[in-house]
Amino acid sequence: MRRSKAICLALLCVLFASHIYTPIPGNIEERWKVIALDAAVKTCTFMGMCFENLGIMSLEDFISMIFRLDYTQPLSDEYVTVTDTAFTDIPVRLYLPKRKSETPRRAVIYFHGGAYCLGSFKQKAFDILNRWTANKLDAVVVGVDYRLAPQHRFPAQFEDSIAAVKFFLQDKILTKYGVDHTRICISGDSSGGNLAAAVTQEVQNDLEIKHKIKVQALLYPHLQVIDSNTPSHRENEHGVVLTRDLAIKFLSLYITEDKTFPQALKRNQHMPLESRHLFKFVNWSTLLPKKLRKDYVYTEPILGKTSYSLPSLMDIRMSPLLANDSQLQNLPSTYVITCQYDILRDDGFMYVSRLQNAGVQVAHEHIEDGIHGALSYMTSPLYLHLGLRIRDMYISWLDKNL
Repeated sequence: MRRSKAICLALLCVLFASHIYTPIPGNIEERWKVIALDAAVKTCTFMGMCFENLGIMSLEDFISMIFRLDYTQPLSDEYVTVTDTAFTDIPVRLYLPKRKSETPRRAVIYFHGGAYCLGSFKQKAFDILNRWTANKLDAVVVGVDYRLAPQHRFPAQFEDSIAAVKFFLQDKILTKYGVDHTRICISGDSSGGNLAAAVTQEVQNDLEIKHKIKVQALLYPHLQVIDSNTPSHRENEHGVVLTRDLAIKFLSLYITEDKTFPQALKRNQHMPLESRHLFKFVNWSTLLPKKLRKDYVYTEPILGKTSYSLPSLMDIRMSPLLANDSQLQNLPSTYVITCQYDILRDDGFMYVSRLQNAGVQVAHEHIEDGIHGALSYMTSPLYLHLGLRIRDMYISWLDKNL
């Protein structure tokens, strides 16, 4: 009896280990840390899916519960005053340098990542990043907490983000915080990079907005939803930390409550017939460098396969890559970081190509040993030097260009 129980337990352990195991590329730095991190993330995801299937709680609620354990209070230190407040009812965390300045300061508005469903500026990693930015650049930093899916779907996240930026760009607010209106940056990582790109497009192309953005920084950004079969999606289907299935699940929650949508998105059969003209903006066979195209064959997605009525799928606020060249031409100097082992890699590369073709000044740094979400892993117990490296690259570029 004991022997049969032991065999069953061993089989369950093998099954579980095979479910969460991901081969780690050989050039990854701190390999064993990454293996442990990946196993931890996939274990939490597996548990969350089990709870969801049992009807206990949703996956996103389970992961949000874990994230909240990492939330911080707005604690000031000897260099920076930190306060939580609101811009037109949008929660923000302000970081104001304490040292005196004879001139107005530059400013950075930061949108956190989290697949549109998770996260907050309160997370320790984002708090550390924004605090570091304020101190190193002697800059006013604003972390924005937009509403999250699935309770609030698109365009709620964009609407909150643009509302917070417009509020900050008012003359009286810039004066209140001692900000130079000619030296403002909008930044974000992952889904926050999407919001940063979309908001920057809106600000730069809206004639009614008086003050414009000097630079934008997009860190491994998500920039389009119309093609889910790019080379980076194929190569990183079972990627480190972020898998294709997980990304599709959260993206679907952001877009619609329709339970059949994730499978259509996974098959790349989710776009309507009237979207055909948009695919020239995300045609990776022309926008990606040859080293990323490899031997993959580009095929246009099957259109009109479903009957979804989702105008958001063709909205540039959801997919900044769909902006036309005349809209891109007005964009400021742009910094883009992409990571090799990331399903979102090709979004960043395509945006760099589109911006360069439109005459925008672009600085692009591609991290050959990079994984998605590295900035979230800058704190114990599993902090990665990769996260610190990306942080330092980002701050260095801002210091020179903002």
